Amino acid sequence: MSQFPKLLSSQIGFDVAQTMLEGFDRHYRIFREAAVHAKTLFEAGDWLGQQKLARERITSYDERVAECVVLLEDEYDAENIDDEVWQQIKLHFIGLLTRHRQPECAETFFNSVCCKILHRSYFNNDFIFVRPAISTEYIENDEPAAKPTYRAYYPGKDGFAATLERIVTNFQLEPPFEDLTRDVGCVMQAIHDAFGTFEAAANFQIHVLSSLFFRNKAAYIVGRIINGEAVLPFAIPVRHTRPGILALDTALLRREQLLIIFSFSHSYFLVDMEVPSAYVEFLQTIMPGKPKAEIYTSVGLQKQGKNLFYRDLLHHLKHSSDPFIVAPGIKGLVMLVFTLPSFPYVFKLIKDSFPRPKETTREQVQQKYQLVKRHDRLGRMADTLEYSSVALPLSRLDDALLRELEKEVPSLLEYDGDSVVIRHLYIERRMVPLNLYLQNGADADVDHGIKEYGNAVKELMQANIFPGDMLYKNFGVTRHGRVVFYDYDEIEYLTDCNVRAVPAPRNEEDELSGEPWYGIGAHDIFPETWGTFLLGDPRVRKSFMTHHPDFFEPALWQTCKEYLLAGELPDFFPYDPGMRFCNRYPERFSVPDAQPQNADGEPAVRAERVA
Repeated sequence: MSQFPKLLSSQIGFDVAQTMLEGFDRHYRIFREAAVHAKTLFEAGDWLGQQKLARERITSYDERVAECVVLLEDEYDAENIDDEVWQQIKLHFIGLLTRHRQPECAETFFNSVCCKILHRSYFNNDFIFVRPAISTEYIENDEPAAKPTYRAYYPGKDGFAATLERIVTNFQLEPPFEDLTRDVGCVMQAIHDAFGTFEAAANFQIHVLSSLFFRNKAAYIVGRIINGEAVLPFAIPVRHTRPGILALDTALLRREQLLIIFSFSHSYFLVDMEVPSAYVEFLQTIMPGKPKAEIYTSVGLQKQGKNLFYRDLLHHLKHSSDPFIVAPGIKGLVMLVFTLPSFPYVFKLIKDSFPRPKETTREQVQQKYQLVKRHDRLGRMADTLEYSSVALPLSRLDDALLRELEKEVPSLLEYDGDSVVIRHLYIERRMVPLNLYLQNGADADVDHGIKEYGNAVKELMQANIFPGDMLYKNFGVTRHGRVVFYDYDEIEYLTDCNVRAVPAPRNEEDELSGEPWYGIGAHDIFPETWGTFLLGDPRVRKSFMTHHPDFFEPALWQTCKEYLLAGELPDFFPYDPGMRFCNRYPERFSVPDAQPQNADGEPAVRAERVA
């Protein structure tokens, strides 16, 4: 029986639902403001400000949920609201979403708040949105002054070159372009190189998402070319060629290239979306097969992506029968890892205790994973989905895995009927461990793997990340052949490390000693010593010395550290630098500097970099 009089319970249900929706609306307003501010920072070339903005936006969601929980507990004693009223709260909330433009994200926010208040009780009730209640199909912002999700352009009317220029200038970026006519010519040449001469069909058109996608030092124009039955995806990164001067850097025209820039190993885009579901549906047309969960995550709505991923997992469990097993590869000292062979992810749990030489705690490991979540991953660190209280059917756990769980993580397990509830875990995309890739690969595979490994570590250096444990087993190879780091318990900021050369031995006894004859501080790193455990395989050594002969030189690491300490951020390209127009079509860039152009294509005074 409700603790509230029946006449009041419905009003209380509505008021709580309204308060929760207001909490979400505040969150999404802040989310969009961050994306709008990203444009200002990009125009100013304020890259450190861009990084700070991205970090703050990641933590904003949890802050808004916490605010809403406190408000509900203070105003309505929400923790003591009974089942009948919670059911009314959900029904009222559904009613409030009828004309909402982000209903799916609002439902996820509702779940987050509800689960914080109800704790474990939500496992056995229907108070949360287990499946969406509001359809997101054909939602559009119908306000007269609002911009549409995407704009359609028709090259048959004004010509291909003029249409491409208009696409770029419609974004109204403040700094001038170095030579937009030249860049558009490069885009047209790249399209011709990829697809040959275009035979324009009657429906020849270009659709471009109305907002730019900001990340690192680039702003991406994302769209699709429709010609007959062909749908050709594209992403065009805009970059600063020098402070205050812009250029189109390249044209990414293959689905595989877009999958990489939207992959789980990159930081989230900052993009302004009035109707996020419409953006996701558009992106699925140019990346068919990519789960909606991953697209929501890549555009910065990681909580929505996390929610959809869990629904995908539950759906998969209902339509599969293979058991969870211990993940293949060398077992880690800190993490217990298991997988479901038919599902392309791994599940990682922090062990209850760590053998020597590990000197860390569960809290410190969790802090490392949070650091990676907030950091610029540059396509070289796997994103993780963090969950609490995940219930898995006991019948689906392999006996060996169950024994391993009971041995290594008993504090994280709770048995509930025919399920085992795991109190805390991380979920990552499954990759081939690099050590197995090198061990089982042909010579060409080894060469590719080592080249990618060196590139990955060097790019992590540029992002101010020192992996700590450099062993190949801590890196994985993605389905696109990229090497990605995924073991975070020993990572440090490179700027916190003390790069040292190995001191010369003092005598013959030092030279023959199996132990270091010199003191080693907690943050000391000795690049010269890494060859001992990285170069044992002759094939690996040959490839390493071919592609990365400087890897073991302290000067490489110290130079990068000094660069970072000076406040500089290196350029980074999530595509082959050889694809950049300046490298691909050098003859077009061999003329003296062109007069910069403003948004209307007219000559403009060069803009100075804004501090």
